[in-house]
Amino acid sequence: MHSLPSLSNFEALQAWRADASQCLSVALDIARSHGLPRADPQLFSTGTNLVVGLDDRLILKIFPPFLRSQFVSERISLAQLHARLSVPIPEIVLEGERDQWPYLVITRLSGILGKEAWPALPEDQKERILARIGETIAEVQRVPVGDLSGIEPRWRQFMSKQIEGCHARHERLGLPQKYLDGLDELLRDAAALIPLDTPPVILTGEYIPENFLLSRESGGWRLSGLIDFGDVMTGWGEYDLLGPSAFMTAGMPRRRRHDGMGRIRPAGPERLHDRRDAAPHPKPVRGVRLFERGY
Repeated sequence: MHSLPSLSNFEALQAWRADASQCLSVALDIARSHGLPRADPQLFSTGTNLVVGLDDRLILKIFPPFLRSQFVSERISLAQLHARLSVPIPEIVLEGERDQWPYLVITRLSGILGKEAWPALPEDQKERILARIGETIAEVQRVPVGDLSGIEPRWRQFMSKQIEGCHARHERLGLPQKYLDGLDELLRDAAALIPLDTPPVILTGEYIPENFLLSRESGGWRLSGLIDFGDVMTGWGEYDLLGPSAFMTAGMPRRRRHDGMGRIRPAGPERLHDRRDAAPHPKPVRGVRLFERGY
């Protein structure tokens, strides 16, 4: 039986993953132990954990011990959202553990990773995909939180920590001084504007091209799947506007205000500035306003 190493941090994990022969030998041995197909494996280079396509139907996702919380989050999220969304998500086939590394075997969805297809999409298709993402966010947040209510971090602790460390993070990552100037004032406003005790909903925090799949049909591109639920938590629903607002609208009016995005309670742009500036991203994003269908 092939053993998994004892790793305690991301750097060690990345170094181990760099040797494909080591990773694949363990992954294929796990697949063999369950009688799963393994004739044509594909090692994915993206993502945090070890992810291997066993064939065109199954994915093996292996989590190091120090990321067990991501395993728990993914397992509970997939179970809680199963058969409750109009967009496909993976289904759990089996779960297990080897050398304190938990793993999931999940179904493989069809489509192209969003980050590969998105840049070349025609503008009208980007607007349509954004509208569909808005619908999906609303669908996810209508699902009861269930056992996800116990997932850490809790919303209050998470947001307080993000606000507290925001300035230092941006300074460390080299944010230009013109953006750092006045950031503390925005953060003070954010602490007052962001609800900390709102009824929680399911948050993925990552409605971004790296975490969804697109498929091309005769009528154009469509959203064909959501993947990666390892960072799911619960909290204030508008937090999940961050990903598409910051990484997909690109400040373009029709992407921001496209009718297909639907309607939510109006929120002034200045409030959203504070929310994004308090979030854990390298640069503040200004002038973005996103409306979601179904709120």
